[in-house]
Amino acid sequence: MAPPRESFRKGRDFAAWTGLTPKQHSTGGKTRLGRTSKMGQKDIRRLLILGAMSVIQSVERKGGAPDGSWLDHMLKRKPKLLVAVTLANKMARMAWALMKNDDVYRVQLAA
Repeated sequence: MAPPRESFRKGRDFAAWTGLTPKQHSTGGKTRLGRTSKMGQKDIRRLLILGAMSVIQSVERKGGAPDGSWLDHMLKRKPKLLVAVTLANKMARMAWALMKNDDVYRVQLAA
């Protein structure tokens, strides 16, 4: 179970709590990101990654992501599991934003 939403200042803090953000090795104002820490809430991280993998598999069954989309761009350049972790990171940040604003996720329908 996640701590109260007030304990996270921004979405990156929530994603870091789940263990989905890369370690930062910054010096002299230059940001350098390392590997994903995998520290944090193991069960929530696992569920987010499983959800991201199911999104990727669903997109592949339907013939691929729409051309020019973020997911299409990532899948062409990176391994699937890395894309899944990155997508899980995005999903964690969206979940934090929804919790913070007491909002409900609305699916955008294709035109």
